[in-house]
Amino acid sequence: MNLSCIARSLSRVVVVLVFACALVMVPGCGGGSSDEAGAIGFPGFGGVDQGTASGAKFKPVKKVHVPDISGLTPMTIDVSTVNDGYVSVSAESAARLKFQVTNGDMTYNYDLPNDGTPAMYPINMGDGSYLFRIMQNTEGSNYVELDCTYADVALSSEFAPFLVPNYFCKYNGKSEAIAKARELVGSATNEGEALCAICAFVIDNISYDNAKAEKLATTAGYVPDPDETLATKTGICFDYSSLAAAMLRSQGIPTKIITGYVDPNNIYHAWIMVYIDGTWKTAQFDVTSKTWSRVDTTFASTGGSSFVGEGVGYTDRYVY
Repeated sequence: MNLSCIARSLSRVVVVLVFACALVMVPGCGGGSSDEAGAIGFPGFGGVDQGTASGAKFKPVKKVHVPDISGLTPMTIDVSTVNDGYVSVSAESAARLKFQVTNGDMTYNYDLPNDGTPAMYPINMGDGSYLFRIMQNTEGSNYVELDCTYADVALSSEFAPFLVPNYFCKYNGKSEAIAKARELVGSATNEGEALCAICAFVIDNISYDNAKAEKLATTAGYVPDPDETLATKTGICFDYSSLAAAMLRSQGIPTKIITGYVDPNNIYHAWIMVYIDGTWKTAQFDVTSKTWSRVDTTFASTGGSSFVGEGVGYTDRYVY
């Protein structure tokens, strides 16, 4: 245990963590807004035209890079890989656990499995001196620190956190979603075509689950499962984004999962940002070369509604 860390965090005094909505409550599009029930109801598949794609030569990734954290034992915060874009944690407790990540004045609070299952979390706030804390719930919103550590981060690349799995973008070498991604990009000749193949598949094959969105509107701690979304072919905005991100990351395309707000009515929503050496232009998307471009797979799939917004007026809040 890092004693200096403990001392600097008030010697294990119980603290009250005010967890942001996006981090404890990540339901379907709408985020539990008061008019959600009336907003649910999509008009069916919107679909996407293939548009035009270009870019650097693309070669499908056959062996996907998936860090092995299976050997991590409780109570461990493994910071040996922070420069590669992720931190791994394992903890056990009869109470609810949180994993808090702080860099400067920015803080993310994540749910943490309390059965010792190792979990990966992104280093998503750039370079700097990070504080990592395992927090145990005592009652209500009160948490006590169980362990913590510091690490100075110098990312190997700004893309590193967005090319590996994490808590909200889960996959491994045996994932069906990754096998499907490899199949989809098999005939892609450039990065734009690879992006198109994966995103168009998600848009055209996943339908919005209204019942799930309504159920999760007041439920905290939802975590998407890309393989489940692929198998059921249904999901909410977070599922769309997680599946697309997992497939794209596995093929070497940097992809961020973003949660935030979108017009009209400031609806809480999830989408992805991608970075390619190339372009993909359709009626819905304008992905340009070597810059982060927004792709809202949910909006494109459903044809848009007051529930997901009209595809304009996005406000980024959290990045995974």
